[in-house]
Amino acid sequence: MTYTGDVQVGGPADVRELPKLTITKLAVGPFDNNAYLLRCTETGEGLLIDAAADADRILALMSDQPIATVVTTHQHGDHWQALEQVVKVMGATTIAHPLDAAALPVTVDRLVEHGDRVSVGTVTLEVIHLRGHTSGSIALLYDGGAGEQHLFSGDSLFPGGVGNTWQDAKRFEQLYSDVVERVFDRLPDETWVYPGHGKDTTLGVERPSLPEWKARGW
Repeated sequence: MTYTGDVQVGGPADVRELPKLTITKLAVGPFDNNAYLLRCTETGEGLLIDAAADADRILALMSDQPIATVVTTHQHGDHWQALEQVVKVMGATTIAHPLDAAALPVTVDRLVEHGDRVSVGTVTLEVIHLRGHTSGSIALLYDGGAGEQHLFSGDSLFPGGVGNTWQDAKRFEQLYSDVVERVFDRLPDETWVYPGHGKDTTLGVERPSLPEWKARGW
């Protein structure tokens, strides 16, 4: 089956097989959050992005293979409702940005800044700090080369716009600037975007709308 990223709460996960990484996307919880299980194809090591909700369903994805790491993209509660239980069962290392870490329900083991690297087996992910939705929001970039860029954007970038900044002009300008400079200005159109809620997109689909986003202020 071809990966689409179109998942529904209560429905099956969607799985994408890349040469070095397997990506499993699951929709969970009352806010239609996405949880992403990344697994290195060489070593089998696993990493979870956002233990958002429905701990039992998330844990079922890894019942045969534990994970080593859980990354939380930002401090909003809908992105960490299952974090404590998942970490307790898996014994996983927790990762977040220092500006958001204190709001999480567990002690964060590793604090990461813009440009840091997070490993899952032999695969490396780059941390991209995107300020505005929250002060410590991060995205994770997997760059496999040859048009194989994959961005896990949390709530900072969605199909149709950047994340919510609650009509705060300064926060919007910060987020818009970060998304343009740290994402669109450096990554190709083929880059696949996996957001914190809803369907996936690509930078090429969204790029023509950047002037409209800036003009409308959200």
